[in-house]
Amino acid sequence: MKPQSPAFPAPLDADARRAAPAVICYPTETLPQPDLAALARRREGAVNGGHVIVPPRDARCIDVPAGSFFRITCPDGPQVGDLNLWSAQDLTEHFYSGKTRALHGTHLSTGDRLWSRFPAMRPMATITRDTLDWYGWDADGGSVHDVIGTRCDPYTGRLLGGVDYHYCCHSNLTRALADHSGLSLARAEPLVHDVLNVFMCTGFTADTHQYFMKASPVRAGDYLEFFAEIDLIVGLSACPGGDCGDEHTSDKATCSPLRIDVFESTESHQPVPQNAYDRSHGR
Repeated sequence: MKPQSPAFPAPLDADARRAAPAVICYPTETLPQPDLAALARRREGAVNGGHVIVPPRDARCIDVPAGSFFRITCPDGPQVGDLNLWSAQDLTEHFYSGKTRALHGTHLSTGDRLWSRFPAMRPMATITRDTLDWYGWDADGGSVHDVIGTRCDPYTGRLLGGVDYHYCCHSNLTRALADHSGLSLARAEPLVHDVLNVFMCTGFTADTHQYFMKASPVRAGDYLEFFAEIDLIVGLSACPGGDCGDEHTSDKATCSPLRIDVFESTESHQPVPQNAYDRSHGR
């Protein structure tokens, strides 16, 4: 947060400096775009490939084969979820929220892709359906499905509140990945990463530019659906914040389950190859 009373006076050309034009860091005109019409046709022929229920204040993982679809549904009351993605072949290739944010913006919807970390840096999943796409931006500058926040975690909880809380999204995802993969908690934890905050409504305050959350507009039956570009392990935590209209990292909020459904396609699919950079780094 910028100081309210700066220690240094503004220079004479301060207004001119502030008036410098904004430049998009990563122009995406050359970024390959998903063929949403083809994906919609593919989805019509997909069949049920199983599901998992994510209990409140807990997390679960499910395998999603490349070329399939997976849907995250809010089946009961309003509830947000923290999403992690891992390559089923290599757990160190996982979702990179920062680069996804740089390419697509702070909040995601239909047509946006979830990218993997370096050195693979390729699409892991593409959003194909979003029943909250009507929300747009509200008067507070908030929107849904953000790649801003990190995930609620026990370390920040200890730092700010002085207590240990074990059912935050970081811990939930750590347990879920350990159970699903057979890894120990110690080996699973470093693989848990920053998230797509599914259904969460967030933004930055206009005055202090602090990250805020507000009650999610999600209601029973709303969903976010993805196409799996590669073989995935999908991990989802039903946040202890419930609809995140009050607080998280506690048992205070009313929480509900989430559901992940997999829809498998018999059509062939060629996963996107890993990034073509030669990794020589100038040597």
